[in-house]
Amino acid sequence: MNTTDLFLWIVILPLIASPVIYLAGRLVVRNGGTPMIARLLAILTMAVETGLLVIASSYVLNNYGVKFSVGEVRLEFDGVSIILAGIAVVLGLLVMVYSTRYMRGENGEEKFYALLSMMIGTIIGLCCTRDLFNLWVWFEAMAISSYMLVAFYRSQPASLEAGVKYLVQSATGSVMVLLGIALVFGKTGALDFASIQSVLLTYAEGEKTALLLCAGGLFLVGFGVKTALVPLHTWLPDAHSQAPSGISAMLSGVVIEAGMVAMLRSVGVLNTLTLDWGPIILGFAALNLLVGNFMALRQTQVKRLLAYSSISHMGYILLGIGFAVTFSNQDGATGAFFHLLNHGMMKGLAFLGVGALLYSLHISREDHGPLVVEDLNGASKRYPITVFCLSVGLLALGGLPPFSGLWSKWQIFVSGFETQNPWAIGLVIFAALNSVLSLAYYAPLVNRMYRKEPSEIVTKGNPIDWRLAVPLVILAAGVIVIGFYPALVTPLTQAAGSDLLRMFGLF
Repeated sequence: MNTTDLFLWIVILPLIASPVIYLAGRLVVRNGGTPMIARLLAILTMAVETGLLVIASSYVLNNYGVKFSVGEVRLEFDGVSIILAGIAVVLGLLVMVYSTRYMRGENGEEKFYALLSMMIGTIIGLCCTRDLFNLWVWFEAMAISSYMLVAFYRSQPASLEAGVKYLVQSATGSVMVLLGIALVFGKTGALDFASIQSVLLTYAEGEKTALLLCAGGLFLVGFGVKTALVPLHTWLPDAHSQAPSGISAMLSGVVIEAGMVAMLRSVGVLNTLTLDWGPIILGFAALNLLVGNFMALRQTQVKRLLAYSSISHMGYILLGIGFAVTFSNQDGATGAFFHLLNHGMMKGLAFLGVGALLYSLHISREDHGPLVVEDLNGASKRYPITVFCLSVGLLALGGLPPFSGLWSKWQIFVSGFETQNPWAIGLVIFAALNSVLSLAYYAPLVNRMYRKEPSEIVTKGNPIDWRLAVPLVILAAGVIVIGFYPALVTPLTQAAGSDLLRMFGLF
């Protein structure tokens, strides 16, 4: 297999597999069987995809990106692409294994696996496209699959409400992105990134910037909805809490990061002619940190608490990106993508851990009520492995040693001090205080699970199936190992950081 075929298969395999998974599962179900074939095909697809990405990563890291084309559509796997695709595929594989138990017996189970495969495929396409129109197409395809997965429990009013809220707000953002693309095309006559930047270089300082500045604002807001920028975040707590727990992990761990990458690519291509986007990104970072933490503090439903904490963690990622774009700081960019990788693991672990307890305490007993913080009292005495893994995820999110979350936050904070700018140093102190504040809602959850007597629902809960536990153990091991050996992922994060600076013409 040559290099072009390898990368082409990485993009198209999940998309080809999606209808096959659905049709095979549906045919078996209609003939009175179970959708076992859909589960197996989905897991096999992601296992093959993981192998292809491992092979592809060496090409990307050694060649500073690999370019290839499908007809007139130009694609490129760079450091950003490989790190986002890797998170999507590996976390997707674990979610599929997890869901063979969690989603077992649900109406339309084969649709779940088909839509999840489609969503992963569209994320891969989004992160490697090199023109604005196809960026929007991949973004919309990702959004469509995620709408249906959020509202998968369509018989439950809260789930449908969350899906509709997500649909309306995301569709509004998509229209704004399309208007921004029209403005860019009208002024430059081009859609691919390289051609747009070539045209912009011919403009004199201040020439034709007003409409392009407007286009950049539309991109920032339109993609910012999916990225959960405050105040565009209001869909997220409902969507993440009402979706199946595996999808909650994907939404927090991958989908909002994919929206952020789309936002950065579209805004970055205009950076040479319009205003400096770095301070704006830093402003959103501060808002996300503050609002996400304060909203999480008041939550009694565990999945809503984790959803709000995702808003806060997007703040850390945006803080590193803001330092990188404002001050041309390589460490800020590297730290941002290190935290993006860590967040995928930590938040995936937290949502899957909470989902395992939700399934055993509620769903397996035909109760679709939410998991509230009081339900976790004494859970460690009955579910020691699950609670340990969940505690690793929560404490890592809080930035405690020796877990991986500490080092990505630390790298972002160091990059702020490196600028020697008073405002940047003030933001670092602000972010560090917010990290301490986050322990006010992570630590009490851990305390409840270990220090309190088991609640009635815990004593009556069903055992946790191994298919729910194995993905937790793998993710917890990743968080611990990278915590002790952060240099293991340095080649990936440095490559992604360098490519971020290239996006904005700073490298």
